[in-house]
Amino acid sequence: MMINDAIRTPEQRRREVLERLDREVDIWVATADAEGLPCLVALWFVWDGEALWLSTRATNPTGRNLRDGGRTRLALGDTRDVVLIDGETEAFTAGEVPAAAAEAFLAKTGWDPRAERAPYAFFRVRPLAVQAWHEPRELPQRHLMRNGTWLV
Repeated sequence: MMINDAIRTPEQRRREVLERLDREVDIWVATADAEGLPCLVALWFVWDGEALWLSTRATNPTGRNLRDGGRTRLALGDTRDVVLIDGETEAFTAGEVPAAAAEAFLAKTGWDPRAERAPYAFFRVRPLAVQAWHEPRELPQRHLMRNGTWLV
């Protein structure tokens, strides 16, 4: 998008967010531990139409924070075309993850964390809030979801 492009409607932004969730593979994952120490990493993800599924080692800081904190902020895009998703997380071991989620993750990324020797976990992130904007001119209508309900 260019700075002089037309401002997108909230409905158009929602549609574009959902398209990006289907298309993109990487997402920034922000977490914090109990003392508030932040952690930011990029992880592969898959969108199932209701939640995002991530996978990382159960014992690394991100895995522990996702499991213990129950919340995360996810980000797509760059500083000029932003999607922020605040969500609640639920952890699954490789043996507990629903087969459909693990198979969708494998189909999209080409990687099956269940087959690794190290203990990988899956995390379902249910969006509670979604914001999307391109440049400051779209900030006034950036909120597309609040309290888990789409506003548009």
